[in-house]
Amino acid sequence: MERIAVIGTGYVGLVTGCCYAEIGHEVICVDIDPDKVRRLSLGEIPIYEPGLGELAASNQAAGRLSFTTDLARAVQDSSILFIAVGTPTLENGEVDMQQVRGAVETLARQMDDYKIIVMKSTVPVGTSRRIRQWMEEGQLRPVSFSVVSNPEFLREGTAIHDTFHPDRVVIGSDDADAALRVEKLQAAFGGEVVRTDPESAELIKYASNAFLAAKISFINEMANVCEKVGADVSLVARGMGLDNRIGPKFLQAGIGYGGSCFPKDTRAQLKIAQNADYDFRILRAVIEVNTLQRERFVEKVTAALGGNVSGRSIAVWGLAFKPNTDDLRDAPALDIIRSLQERGAVVTAYDPAAASKASVLLPGVRCLTDPYEAAENAEAVVIATDWQDLRRIDFDRLRSLVREPLIIDGRNMFAPAEMAEKGFTYVSVGRPAFPGAV
Repeated sequence: MERIAVIGTGYVGLVTGCCYAEIGHEVICVDIDPDKVRRLSLGEIPIYEPGLGELAASNQAAGRLSFTTDLARAVQDSSILFIAVGTPTLENGEVDMQQVRGAVETLARQMDDYKIIVMKSTVPVGTSRRIRQWMEEGQLRPVSFSVVSNPEFLREGTAIHDTFHPDRVVIGSDDADAALRVEKLQAAFGGEVVRTDPESAELIKYASNAFLAAKISFINEMANVCEKVGADVSLVARGMGLDNRIGPKFLQAGIGYGGSCFPKDTRAQLKIAQNADYDFRILRAVIEVNTLQRERFVEKVTAALGGNVSGRSIAVWGLAFKPNTDDLRDAPALDIIRSLQERGAVVTAYDPAAASKASVLLPGVRCLTDPYEAAENAEAVVIATDWQDLRRIDFDRLRSLVREPLIIDGRNMFAPAEMAEKGFTYVSVGRPAFPGAV
């Protein structure tokens, strides 16, 4: 059993802390926000992640998980210190390292004996070296420490499963003993261990997300070609995905990627390459295609409504960037709604988890948690997030509520033939129109 401190109670820090506590370690989660710590201590989870609330509650009750603002006590009471603070992207594409540096400099002042510092946040190449420098500069007296890069590969909505069933565990360090200790800490989770130098570990996370983003942008480009030539992108993707060198994952055409990772990490990887005097042309195109895909979808909605959405009532189903989360960071739905509003559309939105958050970001939009209420009197229903609840929609009831039976599906959730049978004009991405559809 290890005594662990997790600095930062955002998405990564909170999931990491709860999961380590679940396998028997004693975990202290630290945050500088007293109100957030108070609410966490009372069992209030600030993010929507299936199963996380129950995991936190059970481990608090067992005495293995606690929350505090007292970093000094957490450092002194722990032997392994995980840094899981935010690393947002600046306007110029650089990664904002202020929170990381602030955490490291505070650790430097508080450490009184040997610790292993584990970087969990997604950070640029060279961060492990910089952490060592910041630690040495900030120490009040020399204290030995080790630095290990251990990037996370969590998917929002399935983060707990991903922690307990990892594809791989990446551990990068120049200190073999510290790396081995972190490896043993992860052993209960399983997964193939990849031991590397710090620079390679830091780059693996960016490379992984950039490649997955490239698959998404590629299939969206293929979808656009399919629309031009009358092919079906779902069949093209299936035929591609059966090749085990390609695989089926991330070949779902739609309105593009969003969220807290892919947009941020692709821009950061592009900047890392630029700083190394290299023009990463493929990645530049991936980012451009993703932006254009949202614009193309707005044009698709406009065309389906006869070329003009001014004054038209549109229901948008789904606001979060993906299902099973309330994360609205760089969510495609937000850009699509704002663009429709700029064209004069009257938008009502539905999301089972993110409605209240979205209402602050979307002035003039009624954000509801009932899809039927959102669709009432709508001239078009736009699907922007593929929530499972939508697969159970009563289409007879929906048809009785809407002004026009028109669905524009940005996630290709339904079969065009099925929608035509149910009496809907159905528009999707990269698939030919079915008789009766546009």
